Amino acid sequence: MSAIATATSTPQHPWVSFWQHEVKRGFLLSGLTLLGVVGGFVAGAYELAWLQNSLWALGFLAGGVPSAIKAGRSLLQQRKLDVDLLMVVAALGAASVGQAGDGAILLFLFSLSNTLQSWAMNRTRRAIEALMTLHPEGANVLLPDGSEQWKPLDALRPGDLLVVRPGERFAADGTVLEGYTDVDESALTGESVPVDKKPGDPVKSGTLNGHGVVRVRVERPASESTLAKLIKLVESAQASKSRTERFAERFEGPYTIAVLLSAPVVFAVAHFVFGLEAAQAWYRAMTFLVVASPCAVVIATPAAVLSAMAAGARAGALFKSGAALESLARANIFVFDKTGTLTEGRMKLVEVVVLQGSEAEARALAAGIERYSEHPIAQAIVQGWEGPTPEVSEIRAVRGHGVLGVLADGTQVWVGNRRLLESLGIALPAGVEARLRALEQRGLTTAILGANHHPLALLGVADTPRPEAAQAIAQLKQQGARVVMLTGDRKAVADHIAAQVGIGEVYAELLPEDKLTRIQQLNQEGTVVMVGDGLNDAPALNAAAVGVSMAAGSDVSLESADLVLMKNDLTRLVGAQRLARATARTVYFNLSFALGVIVVVGAFALAGKVPLPLGVVAHEGGTVFVVLVGLRLLAHPVRA
Repeated sequence: MSAIATATSTPQHPWVSFWQHEVKRGFLLSGLTLLGVVGGFVAGAYELAWLQNSLWALGFLAGGVPSAIKAGRSLLQQRKLDVDLLMVVAALGAASVGQAGDGAILLFLFSLSNTLQSWAMNRTRRAIEALMTLHPEGANVLLPDGSEQWKPLDALRPGDLLVVRPGERFAADGTVLEGYTDVDESALTGESVPVDKKPGDPVKSGTLNGHGVVRVRVERPASESTLAKLIKLVESAQASKSRTERFAERFEGPYTIAVLLSAPVVFAVAHFVFGLEAAQAWYRAMTFLVVASPCAVVIATPAAVLSAMAAGARAGALFKSGAALESLARANIFVFDKTGTLTEGRMKLVEVVVLQGSEAEARALAAGIERYSEHPIAQAIVQGWEGPTPEVSEIRAVRGHGVLGVLADGTQVWVGNRRLLESLGIALPAGVEARLRALEQRGLTTAILGANHHPLALLGVADTPRPEAAQAIAQLKQQGARVVMLTGDRKAVADHIAAQVGIGEVYAELLPEDKLTRIQQLNQEGTVVMVGDGLNDAPALNAAAVGVSMAAGSDVSLESADLVLMKNDLTRLVGAQRLARATARTVYFNLSFALGVIVVVGAFALAGKVPLPLGVVAHEGGTVFVVLVGLRLLAHPVRA
């Protein structure tokens, strides 16, 4: 009802929609604050006091009011003093002793920092929406009289008989009752080859039906389906906070209280203990408050992090948050998905075992038989031959078995699996069977090429490793990292790929919840980086300290990840970690310097040895210095 009401209500004014968008509103207010700051100093240079005061007032309103509102809500609703309140008080304190420009700069830097943080966080909130797009709105249910009725997702019940046509997604977990098809389960399992389905086989919600029409009995309501569980896993994984976030929450309140209390304490001590006049004591208290305000501390981390993010993006490593940089710098366990991450994600004809004739003849004949098929294995066979092919007519595909055809001389030719041979009454000689099993034990998906009742060749198809995968794994190991593979694919396939890229620790045939459990276990042993590209990787990506996705991955993996390798190049991950470590060193230096300025200059300010102009110079100079140190990361090379 609410959705209908929303759809039929009067559209919002564009400005209303704009203002309700947190990030857009933040950038607008930050821009107005900067306008007030720059304009105020320019007006002061021309001795236009009225214009200067007006522009600085604009800066205070645009930069200070949102922080004041947020601080007020935090104080009233959560009984908590946070850094928003401290920044507003510090800015007002600067203005009270004639340094409104300093206060406006403080508010601008703080406003910009908050806006950029909101922007980064907003990018990850769409993960659940991306997951939900895999859920069809409903399904066609077969009624007792033989007619079909479309039912919405929440109306499906166990026992309903669904009619699923080619190209449609299964709306619920179920069992095939009638028909043969192949199902793309890569979104949930990582299996790179579509899985053949026959009566009695299970199907999962969210997976994509291939070329056959099947009737499926619903086994579980949509709310309890595999995809629904996956969505819940992503939600719960996203709810966990990083160590940095927990640390900031724990110390933000005490720091704010300490600095706020310092101003009246300084005033009271200076006035009542040391006998300074009230005006002088207030001047000293405000000088200390300005010096102690965490402007340089607040900007120290964003200056370095944003520069590193820009350097990474320029080189094809897109970080979504500073927390990802921090965690990647500490990472010592790298976990890789197989399909589409360590491999190219598409099938190739990698081996031809000739039984009769030549390899060229076998490749040409197989390509001629499979040239009209859209099955991934067939496409791999076709792409494995670039020359002319014999003319094959009467081509007929047998679901879940293979393809048959007839040559010009009447010879029946075929390509298929063992089930096709059984249907044709063909038995493989013991030696040929042994060679076929040897291919399968190496992790290859096999097919048999033959003519009439004689096998001509064995074909091995596989998803091949990325060219740079072995190099990237070797470099990570050289840096002392532990490397692990997690995959939903078959163990033989996983072991074969792992051996090629140099990974010794392999866990195969895992469901999404198994991957999540394994990541949670590894989190107890170190700082974990999870690299994946499929929907099935989303919970693990969120649960790891750093989730890394290939740019060619699914939408949900891109949204769930903390780092996206835009060029699908695993060596960029090695370079990204080196950039992250450089960023961590820079942040540590910046924070140490900024806190050092507060301690040293603050001590002199308490002693009355720092006049306000010098305090402003030290404060703003420190801020500019940490920004420049952070900007050095813009030139950091992101390479392996």
